[in-house]
Amino acid sequence: MTRRTPAMNPTSQNKPTIMLVHGAFADASSWNGVVERLQWDGYPVVAPANPLRGLASDAAYVRSVLDSVNGPVVLAGHSYGGAVISQAAVGNPNVKALVYIAAFIPEAGESALELSNKFPGSTLGPTLNSVPFPLPGGDTGTDLYIKADAFHGQFAADVPESITDLMAATQRPVAASALEEKATEAAWKTIPSWSLIATQDYNIPPAAQHFMADRAHAHTVEVNASHAVSVSQPGAVTRLIEQAAHTTVR
Repeated sequence: MTRRTPAMNPTSQNKPTIMLVHGAFADASSWNGVVERLQWDGYPVVAPANPLRGLASDAAYVRSVLDSVNGPVVLAGHSYGGAVISQAAVGNPNVKALVYIAAFIPEAGESALELSNKFPGSTLGPTLNSVPFPLPGGDTGTDLYIKADAFHGQFAADVPESITDLMAATQRPVAASALEEKATEAAWKTIPSWSLIATQDYNIPPAAQHFMADRAHAHTVEVNASHAVSVSQPGAVTRLIEQAAHTTVR
């Protein structure tokens, strides 16, 4: 991709803000290649830190970030981030499109864990380390990490190991309870949706991704990529997000 200078950037006037919400075992830097491309194309971009503590609380946090943005928004979520955006966008008229990147698209009453187990193919479970952490009031929660020696093959097999070694070391854990928490709302029922299916995904089986995308009547593309498709194929991810923006924001 040819690198643009600032003077070559198209104007961001009248372009929607693109908000990118990462999922479990990652952080906002997993969107770096997508952010770079979107900014070169003139889009304002926000990539907040997803707390990964609980679906309702994570959605409330993302909703607060949405409330700080003026004008139309295209909201994209990767993996567990898809469940978060599905809940965070409910009732927000500024959100014009939802884009799911190898992501969960839950119906009310469904959890990420339930959807991941609905079809065979996920090999995530045996690669996880469980680590206790303190909760307010003296209770204990459980954080989940992907084991460092399994991270490349499980999460990002099409990314160079020099990069996945860094990703494994800096991964942000998800509270196990967040993956078990059931969604209470589903914004995709009223907001146009797009879905990228990663066909070499070992976290969320591609069959589950297709099931959810079909149910949401999402505009769907397949990409031959691992779960970390925003890292390995940021161009494909950017194209789908921009397609959503072009279609829904005039």
